[in-house]
Amino acid sequence: MSQVVSVVILVVITIAVFQLMILRPQRRRTQAQQSLIASLQVGDEIMTSSGIYGVVSSIDETVVHVEIAPKTTIKIARGAVARRVDEPS
Repeated sequence: MSQVVSVVILVVITIAVFQLMILRPQRRRTQAQQSLIASLQVGDEIMTSSGIYGVVSSIDETVVHVEIAPKTTIKIARGAVARRVDEPS
């Protein structure tokens, strides 16, 4: 009987550690990314997840138009925005 209790306690501790070490930080990163995407504004200097730097020229519901050079604009998914350039990484 005491072995069963020990195994159950070990499983509960393992699940708690998994929750604290993996799931909570991932949830924080996801919330920060969603906050960034929601707060994008025209004129923000950004970096995409593929490493392209540019300035937001317009924003649609699911797409961001980014000027990467004078008169050169690309269309990217909102989720591809990795960070604002002026923010510390």
